[in-house]
Order: sequence, then C-alpha cells, then structure tokens
Amino acid sequence: MTSRRQFLRFGGSATLAIAGSTLLAGCDGLGRGQPVPNGQIRQATILGVPNERFFPLLGADGLDKEFADASVRQARRRGVASPGDLDFQLLAVSGGGEDGAFGAGLLCGWTEHGDRPTFDLVTGVSTGALTAPLAFLGSAYDPQLRYVYTDITAASVLRKRYITAALFDDAMADNAPLYRTIASILDERMLAAIARGYDDGRLLLIGTTDLDAQQPVIWNIGAIAKSGHPRALDTVRRILLASAAIPGAFPPTMFDATLDGKHYQEMHVDGGAFVQSFLYPARISIERRRRLSAGQPVPRATAYLIRNGRLDANWSEVRRQTLGIAGRAISTMIFANGYNDTLRIYTTALRDGIDYNLAFIGPDFTMTLPKPFDRAYMRALFDYGFDRAKAGYRWDKQPALAG
Repeated sequence: MTSRRQFLRFGGSATLAIAGSTLLAGCDGLGRGQPVPNGQIRQATILGVPNERFFPLLGADGLDKEFADASVRQARRRGVASPGDLDFQLLAVSGGGEDGAFGAGLLCGWTEHGDRPTFDLVTGVSTGALTAPLAFLGSAYDPQLRYVYTDITAASVLRKRYITAALFDDAMADNAPLYRTIASILDERMLAAIARGYDDGRLLLIGTTDLDAQQPVIWNIGAIAKSGHPRALDTVRRILLASAAIPGAFPPTMFDATLDGKHYQEMHVDGGAFVQSFLYPARISIERRRRLSAGQPVPRATAYLIRNGRLDANWSEVRRQTLGIAGRAISTMIFANGYNDTLRIYTTALRDGIDYNLAFIGPDFTMTLPKPFDRAYMRALFDYGFDRAKAGYRWDKQPALAG
C-alpha cells in the first residue's frame, strides 16, 4: 500500500541491498511450488471458477463475454428492453499508496454532496484495490473507507525486516499486518453484498501482476464472491493483498493453482507493475465502436477516474550519486506511467463515446509525507478530497499537460 515513490525515498539502504543482491543472483531463494508452465497460464485455475480472472494481453474474449452477460443481467433487473437502453456509471481507482486518502475522501465527500452514483463497474489497482470494494458497495461503507485512510498506522500495514532481507528474504517488510487489516473489514457479510451486486449485473475488477508469466491479471471479484467456494473469502482478501504488494517492499502473494489435475504455485505482486489504473481493455469495445460508426444506439456511459496522485511533476534536486540518480529515474518512470494511464483511459473513452471525468491531487495541496503512513498527512489529504467533493467536485474533462 505504501507508494513506490515513498519506498524509494525512505529505502535508500534497502535499495543498496537490493542492488547488491543482483550480485548473488545464483543463490537459492525461498522455497516455492512449481510455477505454471510457460504458455499455460490461461488454463490454470485457483478456485475452479471458470470466469474467476482474465489475462487481457492474451485476448479479451472472456472479459468481453463477462461485460455482455453483466449487461443482460442489468437490463433484466432494471426492466428495460435491451442493454442498449442502459446508462452505465464506471469508476477506476488508481494506485498511490498513502495518497489513496485523497480518493477515499473524495468518495465520502461525494456522498455528502448527495449525487454519488451507484457504480456499475469499479476497478482498482494497488491502494485502489483496497478502495474499490468499498466504493462498489456504496456509501453504507463510507465509515470503513474513512477508517482505512485516516486511522491506520504503519503497524497496521507492515512489519519491518532487517536489511539482510534484501539478500535472504522475499521483501524488505512483512505485510501480514495488512492482511489482518483487510480481513478485519472484508468479512462474509461484505462478500455476500459483492455477490448480490454481481447478480445485479455490476462488476468489481482488481488488477495484479503474475511475475512468472509477466502478465497483468484482472480478477473478477463478483464472480468469486458468487461462487460459494469455501476459499472464496480468503482468496479475495489475498487478491487485494497481492494488488498492493510493491515488489521488493512487500512479499509477493502466492496462489495455489491447478492445471490438468496437477498442482502449481503462482507469484503475484502489485498490479501497478503493469498499470496504475484501468477501466476496461480497449479490445472489448469493438462492437460499441461498430455501432457508433453505423449511427446505431449504444448504452450511455460515464467514466470517473480517481488518480491518487498528482499530474504536475514533483520537482526535486537530485544528488550526483548512484542511488540518488537511480531512485529518481525509477520514480520518474512511475510518474510517467501513471500519467500515461490517464491519457490511455481518456483516449479510449473519447473513441468509445464515453463521458470522461478525472480527479487528481492538485498543486494547491502542499503538505509532504514526512514518513510512511503518517496519520496527519493522510487525514489532511482525506479532508482535502472530502471538502472538494462535498462542495461539488469540478471534474476535469481531459488530462492536463504535466508540468
């Protein structure tokens, strides 16, 4: 959950140890199960639920069908003649570590303003994965959302390890406390509510990264919740944990998988290794574009993107030193990737005739994070988002140029 920028800023000695570990690449790591064989990841399953997850780089057929089936369920629930008569509300919540307090505050303030919609699609990555289920279930879960971003401390998220962990362990910190925090909120009652939302034709999608396969993975949380599988609750909790597991900072989450009756083990980390936010893969909107070009009616759709970060560049004097230069370069790549995600979603929405709305931390918020999970910082940022949304948030209709 801690931001990649903060990990680089506060983890100078950790960065040195991790860099040194490359010299010991031949040393044995921690034990693990055999990974899914190359090229067979799509056939492997975690719970045996056919639509439990999707691999967007390997094809969009399964996800396309999931969207179509959800539209049919929703049309039936709303009593309309066809999915073409629907009006969809879409929400994407980005990563950003402690800056997730901004999005949490915005959602809670939006409730107070009185016009927060019920979202038909909610997606989340990293800290956004922790926000997404609560946003999906609506304002009744605002107290839990507020708690996660204003009351927790570093002890609620991680337990530090010794510097030698860079050489002999799988991360610089243990995120078992974060799992316990997730478990204290995501219970059977909440899972049942997610399943009911899925029955209504609403989708909750969370992104992780499969390190062995080098593939982004989109988990279908509603379908997992609906499955009734005895391990469904633990699996959803572990998906959220995996999505927030920054490689090197937190341990990967290991998932036991089955393929052709044999057992394997997958290694999943932060979905931000691929994207910091997503709405839907571009390939699933082919039919919508065809109908638009033919002048045929399509469902109306409004997309909201909450970027838990800034769009303006974070200026800083860089010391002429190896670790300082490397760390700054990596943080620059992370910033650029996040900004590019806002552009990608914008161009996709523009092409598909979807109303685009963007929220982000503005330059008028000047407080800096003094240490990981500083409560004063997170509360101030929560209030910043809350106050603006309560007064009626002025959504940007396109990403501004990064300056």
